[in-house]
Amino acid sequence: MFIDNVKIFVKAGSGGKGCQSYYSDRYTRGNKVPTGGDGGRGADIIVCADRNISTLLDFQYNRHFKGAHGGHGSGKNKKGKDSPAIIIKVPCGTVIKDARTNCLLRDLSSEGQEVIVAKGGRGGLGNQHHRPVTEAQAGEEKELILDLKVIADVGVIGFPNVGKSTLVSAVSNAHPKVAPYPFTTKFPFLGVVKFEDKHFVIADIPGLIEGSAEGRGLGDKFLRHIERTRILVHMIDMGAFEGRDPLRDYEIINNELKKYSSAVVKKPRILVANKMDLEGASKNLEKFKSAVKAKIYPISALEKKGLEELIEVIAKKT
Repeated sequence: MFIDNVKIFVKAGSGGKGCQSYYSDRYTRGNKVPTGGDGGRGADIIVCADRNISTLLDFQYNRHFKGAHGGHGSGKNKKGKDSPAIIIKVPCGTVIKDARTNCLLRDLSSEGQEVIVAKGGRGGLGNQHHRPVTEAQAGEEKELILDLKVIADVGVIGFPNVGKSTLVSAVSNAHPKVAPYPFTTKFPFLGVVKFEDKHFVIADIPGLIEGSAEGRGLGDKFLRHIERTRILVHMIDMGAFEGRDPLRDYEIINNELKKYSSAVVKKPRILVANKMDLEGASKNLEKFKSAVKAKIYPISALEKKGLEELIEVIAKKT
């Protein structure tokens, strides 16, 4: 199961208590020496990006994270033990927001990036400083939204059932579900494509429809996954499956990208005419070319025709 948005609760540890203690012997009668140690620091809560994790599924069952309190100070100037930080590992590409304020805390886009989302409380000061004992500080607590945006070099977009999953299966090591009905793909699939001495990551983005930018068909949830891609492969069903108009489909997807984000619509794009093995596809392609003045790569993902040239072009642009 692919989970890309969860809410969790974190509470850092509170500081330990400072100690009030005195030392006296026969040489210090009437002038006791304060020897109370400071309290230890409570555990921080840290979120760290890990490339070995690909989904937020674990957080469906474990949503609460609580850090240990710092140790209490004691006599003879002994400081309480600091509690070690709690490390929460998330996939690369996870955006962290404060659920109460909706403020962005950090965008963990690369391996090893981390952020302290809740600071542990400082320990109270003991009287060894010749001052009254101070109260320990409470640890921070927050509700966080973890929002995963898939990181890929290439995002394959288009209407449902245009052959995106078939293409990704044919050119990479990914094996998304392929079936002859719309919305087979419910979440992004990543695959690695090797070409000569380089490789790139390709993402099969679930199908977009008219109104996706406003959330129709969960399109807004899918569109955000293409924000991090370097280029887009815009796939069009040139076989006009179920009587669809390839040119109209192309215009609808363009419009949805514009409405969603000006940055997304400006990404480099490769137009791919798929299902060229179907009857009428060549005629539809000629009509499409007369209206769209851009380089178009005709392929048949099912029969694996035209893929070599397409992969070469993608590799050069990534």
